[in-house]
Amino acid sequence: MKIIKDIPYVENGHKRQKFDIYLPDADTFKVFIYFHGGGFRTGSKDNELNKIFGEFMTDNGYALVCANYRLSPEARYPDYVYDAAACVAHVKKNIENHGKCERIYVGGSSAGAYLSMMLCFDEKYLKWYDVNPIEIDGWFHDAGQPTSHFGIMRERGFERYKVVVDESAPMYHVGDQKEYSPMRFIVSDNDMPARYEQTMLMIATMKSFNYDMDKVSLKVMNGTHGAYAKDRKLLGSMICEFLDSLK
Repeated sequence: MKIIKDIPYVENGHKRQKFDIYLPDADTFKVFIYFHGGGFRTGSKDNELNKIFGEFMTDNGYALVCANYRLSPEARYPDYVYDAAACVAHVKKNIENHGKCERIYVGGSSAGAYLSMMLCFDEKYLKWYDVNPIEIDGWFHDAGQPTSHFGIMRERGFERYKVVVDESAPMYHVGDQKEYSPMRFIVSDNDMPARYEQTMLMIATMKSFNYDMDKVSLKVMNGTHGAYAKDRKLLGSMICEFLDSLK
């Protein structure tokens, strides 16, 4: 495994607009771009667990990109989403510098999954960087909030559990596109209040628009919000199991 740290995805950008890449010992690979959680206030690609994550992914033939993005209060919605889009676009356009990339997948946990959902369902963010969401080969949404994120509610001065479905909610944009790439939703049976129910509504909303639900899968985990993701080998195995099924 080869690790390249602190690659900027915005020219002369913010110190957090960088990612690390873990590369397998191979000339050909697939890449998975991962956005961390933390409610848009905390979290970092420099989490020591990500080395374990990178080792697992590269051992299974995947390059892993762990990305930072700007955080609150210095940044506000939609800064986070544009950062995520800029990172994906940069990787897509430059990954060939590291070898032959066969496929590109995008995902995240908690706030990171909110970002992956926004990139997937609201096409304007990636299209700002000349990328169409359908060009992403698969999406992994782990414990994300499909309504407007509670961090955005905080910015707006609302109670964190207020349910809002507007342009800042992934669910709001379901139906805007004719088709989606395959995706998997992960949620816990004892997740944050209403997170399980909102995830079910997100999937039901996609079904109501007559999308190909064979491309949409769900895995319900036992326990609290994202607790399983602390085990990076377990998280990696969940990701690889899904991505390998797309071959």
